[in-house]
Amino acid sequence: MFAKLRVWWDERRRKWGVSHWGVFAILLAFSLAGMSCLKVSRPIMHVLVPADAPRWLFWSIRIPVIVPVYEVLLLAFGTVLGQRHFFWPKQKRLLRFIARPFLDRA
Repeated sequence: MFAKLRVWWDERRRKWGVSHWGVFAILLAFSLAGMSCLKVSRPIMHVLVPADAPRWLFWSIRIPVIVPVYEVLLLAFGTVLGQRHFFWPKQKRLLRFIARPFLDRA
């Protein structure tokens, strides 16, 4: 079991081009961003959606709210943990992908 984990770890290290600490910091940033996103989005949702709203309305608003919050938190935690060089290019690609439909119209 540990041999498979070691192989997986080394594959991530080579693929991402980071040290052992870098792999740990990147995985930690993903974890912290995910957990924090849930905590941060809850009060935002209480402001945007009434408590008696139907489930479909709640989720159709929550998903568009949660994605940008997660991305900002991921970049913030990645920067604090010293892995901005890993996260920033991916964030730029995501922003270009999201903005593409709006830029094509202009």
